[in-house]
Amino acid sequence: MATNSDCLFCKIASGAIPVTRLFEDEQLLAFPDINPQAPVHVLIIPKQHVGSLAHTTANEAGLLGHLLASGAEVAQQQGLVKGYRLVINTGHDGGQTVDHLHLHLLGGRHMTWPPG
Repeated sequence: MATNSDCLFCKIASGAIPVTRLFEDEQLLAFPDINPQAPVHVLIIPKQHVGSLAHTTANEAGLLGHLLASGAEVAQQQGLVKGYRLVINTGHDGGQTVDHLHLHLLGGRHMTWPPG
């Protein structure tokens, strides 16, 4: 598994930085966001380092599909029966603050549009 020793999320995935693990399998890890923007705010990350969605190709289609399907599974586990939002911020202008692909799962309140 390719990791980046300077990457916060790679350190979390490796266990060097402890988090509450809400979901985990061979490819992904989900944990609560430390700066929640909703009553439920979970980050779902690939354990393999991928800088952003912009750094993916068709070769990562399986990983990306698994990321979304896992988002739905974690939402169900978190009891988000009334709905939720899945967000992937990409690049500086897209609001990405950690250079490691990650999916935000937000729920537990009504979401407004546009988001920001």
